[in-house]
Amino acid sequence: MDDTVKAPILQLQDLHLTYRQGPREIHVLSGASGDAHAGEAIALLGPSGAGKSSLLHIVGLLDRPDRGAVIVEGTDCVTMSDRERTRLRRAKLGFVYQFHHLLPEFSALENVVLPQMILGLRRSEAEERSRALLKSLGLEERAEHRPAQLSGGEQQRIAIARAVANGPKILLADEPTGNLDPQTAERVFEQLIQLVHGAGLTAIIATHNLKLAERMNRIWRLEDGQLVEVAPAEV
Repeated sequence: MDDTVKAPILQLQDLHLTYRQGPREIHVLSGASGDAHAGEAIALLGPSGAGKSSLLHIVGLLDRPDRGAVIVEGTDCVTMSDRERTRLRRAKLGFVYQFHHLLPEFSALENVVLPQMILGLRRSEAEERSRALLKSLGLEERAEHRPAQLSGGEQQRIAIARAVANGPKILLADEPTGNLDPQTAERVFEQLIQLVHGAGLTAIIATHNLKLAERMNRIWRLEDGQLVEVAPAEV
């Protein structure tokens, strides 16, 4: 049997992060560790202020921990230079936030095309891939609309298409349905999970929605700065 099949695509090892407010120290992460494999959608739970966003920023190579390792496909990214981290982030990581952060002056299609062109893809190829992504999300007829002409759910699905446009290995989502009504949130969640499983992505999705969390492959809960794996029945 090929052992590489079982190797985790993402390994978090003993992550520590402390914020200082004057004389006060706030320990956000205190030895957080966990592994994630391709094709897994992992819910990240925890109360507000527990450090979920901080953890996602570290995994997404936007911030560095005080100590510990973030290993992507066998390489520790914490020890990389800023330039190396930026290059890896563009090529292997995708991000979806609670607010879509689409560029208002560009169409839905252009918002999905731009990150691919930044990575070096020709515009014609980027447009072809972008139209296919929008079609898979039921948005092909909205391709030429600007964000202000789209509903909240449509905007968030465009943001998802943009996040996966470069074929990342890891998708990080911070409350991606938190700003949507329940019916729209359900639709966006279903399409997000379909993309994750269809593309074999590793997804870590921070959410307060316990019903959505129960439908993911695994659940991590951030407790006292550590990641604790829990069963759906324990949520």
